[in-house]
Amino acid sequence: MPQLNTPDARLRDRFRAITGPAHALETPEDMAPFLHEWRDKFVGNAAMVLRPGSVTEVSEILRLANKTRTGIVPQGGNTGLVGGQIPDRTGSQIVLSLSRLNAIRNVDPDNNSLIAEAGCVLADVQAAAAGAGRLFPLSLAAEGSCQIGGNLSSNAGGTGVLAYGTARELVLGLEVVLADGRVWSGLRTLRKDNTGYDLKSLFLGAEGTLGVITAAALKLFPQPRELQTALVALDGPHQALELLHILAGISGGGVSAFEIMPRIGLEFTLAHIPDTRDPFDGPHPWYVLAELSGGQSGMADLMETGLGEALERGIAVDALIAQNETQREDFWRLRHGLSEAQKPEGGSIKHDISVPVSAMPDFIVKASEAVCDYLPGVRPVPFGHLGDGNVHFNVSQPVGMDKQAYLARWEEMNRIVHDIVQQMGGSISAEHGIGILKRDLLPGVKGQVELDLMRSLKQAFDPIGILNPGKLLPRKS
Repeated sequence: MPQLNTPDARLRDRFRAITGPAHALETPEDMAPFLHEWRDKFVGNAAMVLRPGSVTEVSEILRLANKTRTGIVPQGGNTGLVGGQIPDRTGSQIVLSLSRLNAIRNVDPDNNSLIAEAGCVLADVQAAAAGAGRLFPLSLAAEGSCQIGGNLSSNAGGTGVLAYGTARELVLGLEVVLADGRVWSGLRTLRKDNTGYDLKSLFLGAEGTLGVITAAALKLFPQPRELQTALVALDGPHQALELLHILAGISGGGVSAFEIMPRIGLEFTLAHIPDTRDPFDGPHPWYVLAELSGGQSGMADLMETGLGEALERGIAVDALIAQNETQREDFWRLRHGLSEAQKPEGGSIKHDISVPVSAMPDFIVKASEAVCDYLPGVRPVPFGHLGDGNVHFNVSQPVGMDKQAYLARWEEMNRIVHDIVQQMGGSISAEHGIGILKRDLLPGVKGQVELDLMRSLKQAFDPIGILNPGKLLPRKS
């Protein structure tokens, strides 16, 4: 790729004129929130932060950036965990914040579709759908701050993948500004459109390296008429998989969430997340948060029958069914607090992996044993979406160990865990993306043909290389 330039004062004036001075941030204090992610693992510098208020302004910014060889880093709600939204440390790149593009342009309940701009907070998209009597099922712990453009650019997963699929599967059409400033208006709301290449799929999961998503046509679904939530105590991950089969079989595929949590993760949450409590009388080694949902009544009976069978067969040790929405929210608070609760416990080496669902229990056991053998005293905290084969295999530092000395082992710990993932036919990135964190791991998990095709797409869409430079694509050796 050709060398990019650092914008001088004159060029910054030209960028500032596009958004207006109020939306061109240039002081260290104003730019600071856009230059680091919440874990502070990735921290950068920027020439400026631009906050366009229209697609036209995004187009003008990219057109100017392309002509002047200026690197642009698109950013949504800045909740990403792999550094894809953070500029490098040179101070030569411009952060493009989409937060002002936050309009719900259209809701069509008869077509079960909604058009939202990229800066819409996910919770607001959910609320707009609910206001029309529909469901937008993408749900994440960060849904109160993450933005739909970032969700789509990283192909976010979340807790509803088991029933509804990843973000990629919830998109009907896109509006995208290309590197040269041209706007692709692909906001079709059709379920069937067999007219050639499916261009929208190229931008979903591309992390802003091929174009900047400015709006999306999204799929909506009927609101479930009945939702049953249970917190189940078990002895291990193998029992969790058996429970999944029981609930899926008895409900005819009505399991809409199935989240596994270890006891240590629950203890972290109880210690560090306000308004949480242990709903059981005593501790258990593992827990599953399961939900059944459907368009007809009877889910309560199905949940009770399924849990009764699991208890009778010794698969479950104890089980609680939420009796109201407050109890349901209490159960989910335990699950959603798991990521934040690990931070006060010191360094955490994180893995966002997937393996076939059938292999997940063996993976959890084998990977936990492997990291404990590597560094005695580490505390594995595997949690997440067992129902779709994705867990966040996080490993907290030994108590009392120096945090930086522990985090210095990140690459070696990754290698141990990822080797097991590959042996089981899995992926080293299930839902968080690649960004900077996993960029240089790709040559070890993707073949040369695949990498060549990815680089060809980048060259075709962004020949100068201004879009999110240094992200996703590994450097050539």
